[in-house]
Amino acid sequence: MKPIVYLLFMAFALQSCVHRKNLVTTMPEIKSEKWFDSLFQSASKPFQKTIAEGSARNIQIIYTQINRNSQNEPSFTHYTYHVNDSNYFYPASTVKMPTAFVALEKLNELRSKGIDSQTPMITDSSHAKQMVIYNDAWNAKGVPSIADYVKQIFLVSDNQAYNRLYEFCGQAYLNETIRKKGYEKAQLLHRLEMPLTAEENKYTNEVRFLDTAGNTIYTQPAAYSAYTPLPNAVKLGKGYLKSGKLVAEPFDFSAKNRFPLQELHKSLQAFLFPESVKKNERYNIAEADRIMVLQYMSMYPTDSKYPNYPAPEYWPNYCKFLLTGSSKSNLPPSIKIFNKVGDAYGFLLDVAYIIDTEKQVEFMLSTVIGCNSDGIFNDNKYEYDEVGFPYMKELGEIIYQYECSRERKIKPNFAALLQTIQTKEY
Repeated sequence: MKPIVYLLFMAFALQSCVHRKNLVTTMPEIKSEKWFDSLFQSASKPFQKTIAEGSARNIQIIYTQINRNSQNEPSFTHYTYHVNDSNYFYPASTVKMPTAFVALEKLNELRSKGIDSQTPMITDSSHAKQMVIYNDAWNAKGVPSIADYVKQIFLVSDNQAYNRLYEFCGQAYLNETIRKKGYEKAQLLHRLEMPLTAEENKYTNEVRFLDTAGNTIYTQPAAYSAYTPLPNAVKLGKGYLKSGKLVAEPFDFSAKNRFPLQELHKSLQAFLFPESVKKNERYNIAEADRIMVLQYMSMYPTDSKYPNYPAPEYWPNYCKFLLTGSSKSNLPPSIKIFNKVGDAYGFLLDVAYIIDTEKQVEFMLSTVIGCNSDGIFNDNKYEYDEVGFPYMKELGEIIYQYECSRERKIKPNFAALLQTIQTKEY
């Protein structure tokens, strides 16, 4: 890492620290639902109607207020709305965020092997139905790397990029690592967009890393996971489509991924503000990789050269649900969103840290909403456009406007962060 880049990162890291007395290791409900209800009184009628359907839609919200001291050190106050870990929702692509963090932590443990996030990575097939990945036409170098997969995850939420990191980590390592970090109710059991059984998802591929001459410098053998999933007996809805036919019984999510909103929110906080959580809850990621994630998490897909994400399929706010919904209108350049979204099986999610450098505003906001009123899964009749995206846009606007009006004794200083996230193609 270049010295100046390292110093910029350390400046941001120091600015993100909190005093020991301000450490937040739990997510208490500081204010009741009444606080949110009061805030929502001035919302639009469609938004209020959606909120009134909250229990049926499994709406959950976590808003984290951030205040700074004279040294620009943050402290956190969490406000929760109907957050209940027992109310299962499918986390969809939001699981890609903690998976990317764990993959970079594992990579950091392997640095003595002479590899890093830029090292070409080849994925071999070691079991039935596994994919072989030797080349990457989207990459300027023609060969994929962990850095490429991380970029694709945060810019466009690529499913295959997540699958390669799932395979690199291995199911057992992935789950054991998040468990050690305190995510006791989360579990990551399967690849995405690949019709594999629970047993097939236990098998992960051989992975090889190459030097610039194409020689193998490290091989991670194929693995089989002995991880025993947590009890997760969950059936939702009243039916689902299978092979085009309706099955009139609840859809079984028992073998699906699980990551409660509270734990997703904390995972993002642990990455952005590592000093605000216990040491064992932090991600041990190399400084260069942390900067890379910060850049890609806040970057727009249209800013990317490799891969190139052209319009109209992609737009600047792609994968930014809060504040924008499905709108293709650009946000003001002063607003930066560090986030991960998800949408699948009728569930819509966003887990975000939002700043406005001009108005000197910052906050964290995470939410999930169900958009499947008919209770039928796999029919693609989800109300994302009618209900989910308008809800996301207005919720973000409500909290943002509240933050703009909220008095702060000390304004946050984003200078170091802004220099850290200056876009760089890896």
